[in-house]
Amino acid sequence: MEHNRTTIAGHFALRGKPVTAAPVATGHINDTYVVTARDGERAARYVLQRINDHVFKDPAQVMANIICVTEHIRAGLSRADPALAQRQLTVIPAKDGQGYHRDPDGGFWRLYAYVENAVTYDTIPSVTLAHEAARMFGLFQRLLRDLPPSALHETIPGFHDTARRLRFFQQVLAKDVFNRAREASAEIDFVLKNAALCDVLPHLMSTGDLPIRIAHNDAKINNVMLDAATGTGVCLIDLDTVMPGLSVYDFGDLVRTAGCPAAEDERDLSKVTVDISLLDALAQGFAEETGPFLTPGEKDHLVFAGKLITFEQLIRFLTDHLAGDVYYRIHREGHNLDRARTQMKLVQSIAEKEESMNRIMKRAFQNSDGDAD
Repeated sequence: MEHNRTTIAGHFALRGKPVTAAPVATGHINDTYVVTARDGERAARYVLQRINDHVFKDPAQVMANIICVTEHIRAGLSRADPALAQRQLTVIPAKDGQGYHRDPDGGFWRLYAYVENAVTYDTIPSVTLAHEAARMFGLFQRLLRDLPPSALHETIPGFHDTARRLRFFQQVLAKDVFNRAREASAEIDFVLKNAALCDVLPHLMSTGDLPIRIAHNDAKINNVMLDAATGTGVCLIDLDTVMPGLSVYDFGDLVRTAGCPAAEDERDLSKVTVDISLLDALAQGFAEETGPFLTPGEKDHLVFAGKLITFEQLIRFLTDHLAGDVYYRIHREGHNLDRARTQMKLVQSIAEKEESMNRIMKRAFQNSDGDAD
């Protein structure tokens, strides 16, 4: 059922009366609107979202995580950088004090203060901004390293359990309800031949070489807000998947989304390759914030995580294509298959350059030794 967005926004403790709610076309999962509220001559903007409860089965837990994490980050920054603390993602509570509002149909809505004078990028425009984006994900982990992972809920169980995603892919493939496997035979063969990738990190977790930390778990380049004038980092957004996980997952997704200049759904696969200059910038930025506290096992597997997370995303896009496009929004016929092909090409590029990428990572952490607190 359609709902009046300004009416929904009126259930939150915003300043003034909501007068407009303009849709935002970006994002795969949640419905997003920019709300303008007026109080006399003063106007304030907010971000209104309907949480996709098909993806997030317990939106109340999602919001509990987000409130916990954003308040912890704001408290940490208020001592070191009060101005930056004021620009962090802020949840506007509903008038009943909850971190969300439920509409008459049971839908969950949330409201954030709009982060003014900040921008995001779907593809990285420069090595300088690549460095800053990676530094922001490193800062995120640094600011949360004293928050116990047990303080957060697991919002999507097994989110980065690549072996589990492989098993689900195989189940969907076996049924092939929409008769799409034939057109994706090369991608299917690639997934099955590289299935052993899924077992590496779980083994290292079981031996204690990779500790559980709080991770963003969706460390795409467009989830970093950068100051529109200076390009310096402001905050991270899209915190729905913030939960216990591995630090290497976040860097891995940075490799996937910012280490390659091509778009996630680029059809010209000749453009899909790891850019070593971008990888170097990502490594330097991430190491700047995380160098003093990551374990040797974490540092040694950051590049591998880039290959694994890209492989995982290949599985996810390919599964959704075979299942009839039920998870990710598509904007054209075969969109998820295009996305899968892009991921496959990037996995191949990472594998080809893995040795040199590991040398770059090692050098970045050597340069960062002793720099942070």
